[in-house]
Amino acid sequence: MTKTLVGTPDEQPRKKKAPKLRDGVMKRGTTWSYVIRVRDPETGESKPKWVGGFASEDDAKAARDEARVNARRGEYVDRNEITVSDYLDMWIEDHAMEIKPGTLEDYRTGLRLYVKPYIGKMRLQAVRPSTITKLYRDLLAKGSKDGKPLKVSTVTHTHAILRRAFRDAVLVHEFISSSPVEKAKRPRADLDGPGTIWTAAQLRTFLTLARTHRLHAFFHLASYTGARRGELLNLRWRDIDLDGKRITIKGSVGVVEGQRVEGTTKSGRTRVVSIDDTTVTVLSEHQKAQEAEKARAGESWKGTDDTVFTTAWGGPIYPTTVTGLPRKLIEARNKTATDPLPVIRLHDLRHVHATLLLLAGVPVHVVAARLGHADPAITLRVYAHVIRSAETAAADIFAKTIE
Repeated sequence: MTKTLVGTPDEQPRKKKAPKLRDGVMKRGTTWSYVIRVRDPETGESKPKWVGGFASEDDAKAARDEARVNARRGEYVDRNEITVSDYLDMWIEDHAMEIKPGTLEDYRTGLRLYVKPYIGKMRLQAVRPSTITKLYRDLLAKGSKDGKPLKVSTVTHTHAILRRAFRDAVLVHEFISSSPVEKAKRPRADLDGPGTIWTAAQLRTFLTLARTHRLHAFFHLASYTGARRGELLNLRWRDIDLDGKRITIKGSVGVVEGQRVEGTTKSGRTRVVSIDDTTVTVLSEHQKAQEAEKARAGESWKGTDDTVFTTAWGGPIYPTTVTGLPRKLIEARNKTATDPLPVIRLHDLRHVHATLLLLAGVPVHVVAARLGHADPAITLRVYAHVIRSAETAAADIFAKTIE
């Protein structure tokens, strides 16, 4: 029996056209896909590989062309199967040239300790915001080597690394369409703020104590300029103008895979910091003492340039060497002192410098420039408590100026 269709041809149901594959590209639903043939390195057999999720036909074509080139070179990576670990290894290698050596080593360590053991085996495309959120929860609960909670600052730093890596997975490598890290719930940033802050009197006590050490000029300069540890260890005599009373900070020293490495400052910029007469005298004395050490060492002198702070035989100083010295000096003093000096980190000398300047009324932008902060807003956030303390006296100060 023959069925009769009712209605005009326009009213009759139409068959939905199947998507057409054109030169390896086709539309599937709302997104575009491409297919290429890739040779299996083990069997030598050529198999089709589909890759989808592109927003436009042009995006799919561009990715197809790149994939074809990589397939011919034997470098094709199936973006549907790549794991988080594989991608992060690729990302580190691709960006090694644009990341400072110290930062690169920091990234490698962070990813190795805090990311790969947890989500490294997952497919990159399977990672969701909830995956990253759970990662942060696990790190905060038991992320350290001994299974104890990890510091908020460490988890926040891990987030910063992942944010950059996954952003590149979207924009550069086009492995995924959006970054799950952006939508993940992360702990509130724990700023690298001041620890114990000495008073001016306590700082004077420490600097008097430090004069017993051959590197006392290092601690004096750290206190009177707020320069970072690595910046001072990178300092050359040609960067110091004793007559003009200023030093030029051009680079920094770090440790990568156990090796001492010199690079740019944290901001990547050079800065000039003024010094006072006392600091000029301290540096002059240090220079004379260094010349005396060089004369005593004779041919054994290891120095090859005019580095300001060296070992007694002219060799380079590793950052970790000076890090522990303040604690050793303070603890030795406190064993017999009736007025114990609070133990602080070497980095806290930088905080002491900034705090005393801010409390003295020095403008925030001036302090930021001395510290090498890229933006005074950073100084405002780190030293917010100091600024609030100064603000409490602002009303009285204003009233007195007009009395």
